[in-house]
Amino acid sequence: MTAAIISGKQVSEEIRIGIAQEVAELAKRGVKPGLAVILVGEDPGSQVYVRNKEKSCISLGFHSEVHKLDESTTQEELLALVAQLNGRDDIDGILVQLPLPKHIEEKAVIDAISVEKDVDGFHPVNVGNLVIGADSLLPCTPAGVIELIKRTGTGMAGKHAVVIGRSNIVGKPVSLLLQRENATVTMCHSRTANMQEISRQADILVVAIGRANFIDASYVKPGAVVIDVGMNRLDNGKLAGDVDYDSAKEVAGYITPVPGGVGPMTITMLMSNTLIAAKRRHGLE
Repeated sequence: MTAAIISGKQVSEEIRIGIAQEVAELAKRGVKPGLAVILVGEDPGSQVYVRNKEKSCISLGFHSEVHKLDESTTQEELLALVAQLNGRDDIDGILVQLPLPKHIEEKAVIDAISVEKDVDGFHPVNVGNLVIGADSLLPCTPAGVIELIKRTGTGMAGKHAVVIGRSNIVGKPVSLLLQRENATVTMCHSRTANMQEISRQADILVVAIGRANFIDASYVKPGAVVIDVGMNRLDNGKLAGDVDYDSAKEVAGYITPVPGGVGPMTITMLMSNTLIAAKRRHGLE
C-alpha cells in the first residue's frame, strides 16, 4: 500500500479562494484587513517567511506592512512599535517574526501584542483560551495541521492521535486541538522511553521534533494519517521533514510531503486569522 499524498499546497489554494471572496465582500463595506509584520535583524529564513507573507497579503487584497528593524534595535524600541500598531485602526493583525535577537525577550514582545491582533495565536490569553476550549485566534501551524487531517475525510473522534514533539509552537497546541476534535492524544518527546511502540499505535501521527528523517516506517501504523511538520535543511541543500517519507509512505494511509505539506498551510491560516480579526473588530462576524 502506498499512502495518498495530502497536498498542503492544494488545500491552501482552496482555502485562499474562500478568503479572497470574503475580502471582496468586506471591501464593499469599506473594510480591508490589515497585517503588520515586524522583522528584526537579517535572519535569512525569517526574511523568506516575511516575503511570502507579504506576497500572500497582496494577492488576497489585504493591506500589508513590513517593518524591518536593525539587529541593534532595543527591546524598548520594538515594544514602542508594537504599541503604535496596537492603536492603529487600519491594522487588524500584528506578527513579530521569531526568532528575535538574543538581547530582546520574546515573551515580553508577545505579551505586548493586543490579544485581538495576535494573529500568531501566541499571546498568553489566546493560549489560555485554547487550553480551556474557549474561542480564540488559533496558532497557525497547528490549525493548518487539523485542517489537513479533516481534508482526508478522517474522523478524529475516538481515534488515537500521537504527537511527537512538545514545543509551545506546535506540539502542545496541536495536541489540544486534536482533543477538541475528540481524539485520544498521547504526546511523545525526547524523554519518551518507548516512542516507537507508542507511535505504532497512532491512527493519526503528527511529527514535529526537528530531526531530519527520524521517523521511518517502523514507527507508523498501517493506514495511519501521518502529518510531518518538520522542515530541515540537509547538507546537500535539500529540504527534508522529520519523517522518512520514502519508507513511511509505503505503510501510511495518508501522508504530507516536505515541502508542499504543512508549510503552505501556515501562511494561509495566518491570512485566515487576520480576516477573522478584521471581521471581529468591525462587528461583522
